[in-house]
Amino acid sequence: MNTTATVILIVVIVVVLAAAAFFAGRPMMRRRHLQARFGPEYDRAVEQYGDRREAERNLVERERRHSELTLKPLDSAAREKYATEWTAVQERFVDAPDDAVQEADELITRLMRERGYPTGAHDKRMELLSVEHGHTLEHYRKAHEIARRSEAGEAETEDLRQAMIHHRALFDDLLGQPYRSRQGGTASTSTDATDSRPITHDGHTDQWQAAPGEANSSRVDTSKPEQR
Repeated sequence: MNTTATVILIVVIVVVLAAAAFFAGRPMMRRRHLQARFGPEYDRAVEQYGDRREAERNLVERERRHSELTLKPLDSAAREKYATEWTAVQERFVDAPDDAVQEADELITRLMRERGYPTGAHDKRMELLSVEHGHTLEHYRKAHEIARRSEAGEAETEDLRQAMIHHRALFDDLLGQPYRSRQGGTASTSTDATDSRPITHDGHTDQWQAAPGEANSSRVDTSKPEQR
């Protein structure tokens, strides 16, 4: 074999090996992308489907459908309107916790609709929300479950308080308030959407008054729970 043929053969081998390495690495690159984007929703999907590749296909399909939505941020006037409404709902919790939880859910639904999310079937709604709000979506699930128990008369006041906390996590996320660093970085400081006091998102200062009869406290800590 002459020198030219040898060089050509070496080049071909290098190209083939590089291509093989590239295509072999694509599934891992996709997996890392999905894990970063969906956060805890990635693990939930794997558990739900019982197969990692099937779960990843589903998450990719969610991204595709999400890309077809026309989402929009809220302007300052709309943000202020929703923040004021949340304050009113939060204050109603004192006298009517069941109603307040239902109103919080309805407020979030309206906020989703204004942002451009469909608000039809619950499962489909959750899938589309998971693409950009996967780090707070589990809170919404828990709030929704407590609301269903409340409708059946099975929720205690403390359960309802937890529902409001969970609702608040997604509400802030949809409104555009910082929740926690998606990369797990240091906490940020911002102005709370329903209170003029500054809050730090791993220091809990957001409170409202307890419902009458709650033991040992005239004010209840309703700060957003630590994201796990």
